[in-house]
Amino acid sequence: MDIKEYTEFLVKSIVKNSDMVKVELFESDDEAPIVEIIVHSDDYGAVIGKGGKIATSLRTLVQAFAFLNKMPKVRVNIDSF
Repeated sequence: MDIKEYTEFLVKSIVKNSDMVKVELFESDDEAPIVEIIVHSDDYGAVIGKGGKIATSLRTLVQAFAFLNKMPKVRVNIDSF
């Protein structure tokens, strides 16, 4: 399982519209790749959580996955459509 599949698994387990989840991995100018999470606008609040606690937890889990797989530190962006 790569980081994209892992992130998609985590997010799909949180949202109601799991078929609307899209995860992309982008290389950036600096060392850190970017994991872009896009969810349906109805699920945006569930992914962010009260006070951003769920988003912080998602970022922590994705960064831990990257560390354990000897990847560089990743940045996680969450957006909706």
